[in-house]
Amino acid sequence: MTDTVPSIPAPAEPPNAPQTPVKELGPLRQAVNQHVHTLQIGYLGDRAEAVQALARLRRGVGRQPTRTPDLWGLVGVEAFHAAYLTQRRHTAPESEALRAERAAHVAITLWAVHQQSNRSRRMHVPDGPSVGTAVRRLMSGTDADDPVRKRFVRAGTSSTLDVLAQRLRDLVTLMRTAEVPLDYGLLAEQLDQWQRPGGAGQVRQAWGRSFHAYRPPAPRTTQDQGISAVPLVSATNEMRENE
Repeated sequence: MTDTVPSIPAPAEPPNAPQTPVKELGPLRQAVNQHVHTLQIGYLGDRAEAVQALARLRRGVGRQPTRTPDLWGLVGVEAFHAAYLTQRRHTAPESEALRAERAAHVAITLWAVHQQSNRSRRMHVPDGPSVGTAVRRLMSGTDADDPVRKRFVRAGTSSTLDVLAQRLRDLVTLMRTAEVPLDYGLLAEQLDQWQRPGGAGQVRQAWGRSFHAYRPPAPRTTQDQGISAVPLVSATNEMRENE
């Protein structure tokens, strides 16, 4: 009698690893990312139309969108309305559209200042540094940092969007010199939030958190270790006290 060898069932296929859902960017952030990316590629490629566009955009820093008709079609507002319609299935309400248009105008004109004369590195990096992180990257942990920190605090205590745009320009100019990039899509979203009731405090808190959370790369020398260990004054608290 021949013994029958029992068949061994094949191992079950392992379940698919859970996929982390990719968060869809809001219409404003998506539009600014796409628009700046297009301009940035053209500028880095030394295309005449992009170079001319950035020169015009720089002249719009700190000015109301309604006073700069020369910039119509250059700040990506069309992309915002298209993205909004795609995501929300209806056009943006007037109040929301106005906030987004102002925010896009400030963000993209600031990027034009940031990218000026730099044809080798991208100063807009999606998912890159926020304002707080970028400012912290400008600092070395020495007494020379105090003017930078004070400019950061002044930006956080701005009373209007126009004032904020001017003070951010001072910081962006420093970032340009140091070649520290910024996420301008995120900045546009935060500028939109700034205009909402209670929004300025939320943005201020986010900037302060990213400022204090930043950690520089591991130092290679004893001197660098000393620099990285210098304690920082709470910029967030100063912003609140100066409101």
